Amino acid sequence: MIEVNNLHKSFGDIEVLKGISTTFEKGKTNLIIGQSGSGKTVFLKCLLGLFDYEQGTIAYEGKIFSQLSEDEKRNIRAEIGMVFQGSALFDSMTIAQNVMFPLKMFTKQSKSEMEDRVNFVLNRVNLPDAHNKMPSEASGGMQKRVAIARAIVNKPKYLFCDEPNSGLDPKTAIVIDNLIQEITDEYQITTVINSHDMNSVMEIGEKIVFLKNGLKAWEGSNKTIFKTDNESVTDFVYSSNLFKKVRRMYIEENE
Repeated sequence: MIEVNNLHKSFGDIEVLKGISTTFEKGKTNLIIGQSGSGKTVFLKCLLGLFDYEQGTIAYEGKIFSQLSEDEKRNIRAEIGMVFQGSALFDSMTIAQNVMFPLKMFTKQSKSEMEDRVNFVLNRVNLPDAHNKMPSEASGGMQKRVAIARAIVNKPKYLFCDEPNSGLDPKTAIVIDNLIQEITDEYQITTVINSHDMNSVMEIGEKIVFLKNGLKAWEGSNKTIFKTDNESVTDFVYSSNLFKKVRRMYIEENE
């Protein structure tokens, strides 16, 4: 679990995060959503330790990150897996080498142990025969699956995903959503996803934190989001006629 308490972050005179408090639960897909400029990317980077913040705390399993020694911080960072928006694979490395990279960085495993682990995670993301391909030979969906394999190769406690469905067609996006949710549940990872994709919200949003103008404007789940009367949420979620229709159907069925 990750616990955030009264988080404030500014750039110069501009306050971007204005006292956010929430929890991200173990074994659940936790989504951060909001319009551009809402602060969700800055929030994610604070969670990752990439940005310092002026006030508040972020605790990993009860350990307040800012109060830890450098070695303790390094240990927590080693327990984090990250799926970047553009996959961020190394073009000069094969897919197997990309996935093995964190093992070389953070472990002292033998070559055979690393190869076994790479084989395991590539099988887990349904890429059993992709080892020797280069990233340029892989489709966008394959690259995202490789990025997920690399993110989980070190058996992380925490998985962060920045717009994992960016640039994917709807069918492939659903595959990636389902894969992330399966892995989260299977390994009981605390997964935090920064997303603007409403399909992801409805498919895998077990915990949703909605930001607006640097504030937590609402939190709930994909089940409760249909019931909310929060105008900021409904304006964001039901901006399309499709979701307005779905909401009306849901309300009618549950009256």
